[in-house]
Amino acid sequence: MTAPARERRRTGPEEARERAREARARGAAAEALAARHLEAAGYLVVARNHRARRGEVDLVCRHDGMLVFVEVRSRSREDYGSPAESVTVRKARRVVAAAADYAVRHGGLDQPMRFDVVAVHWEEPGPRLELWRNAFDADGRPTL
Repeated sequence: MTAPARERRRTGPEEARERAREARARGAAAEALAARHLEAAGYLVVARNHRARRGEVDLVCRHDGMLVFVEVRSRSREDYGSPAESVTVRKARRVVAAAADYAVRHGGLDQPMRFDVVAVHWEEPGPRLELWRNAFDADGRPTL
């Protein structure tokens, strides 16, 4: 049985805007953590949040002579799967499209490329990060 209308939690436009602001802040924090994690692992971050008409890539790095495009995903709960599992083929293809745009604009088409995922798990006592190297191919298919 549903609660009477007056007892239901109402979410208006202001609450929706606040949730969106919080989500953007969590995403920015996850990307900053991921960048520091990658730099500690020997990656050189050369660009952040490259946007193209058909997609976006969170981090563009150089590592082991490769141009590496990194998708950062975070979750505070895993009711719907882990952060890495949330990278669908559709999302991966959008990252690939943005990566191709970046490579064309910055002369990277002649370099070997790789697509990595950093999964940020927001948990106590602090965040836990996982790096999935070569997580998907240029067609967006998982390689793991």
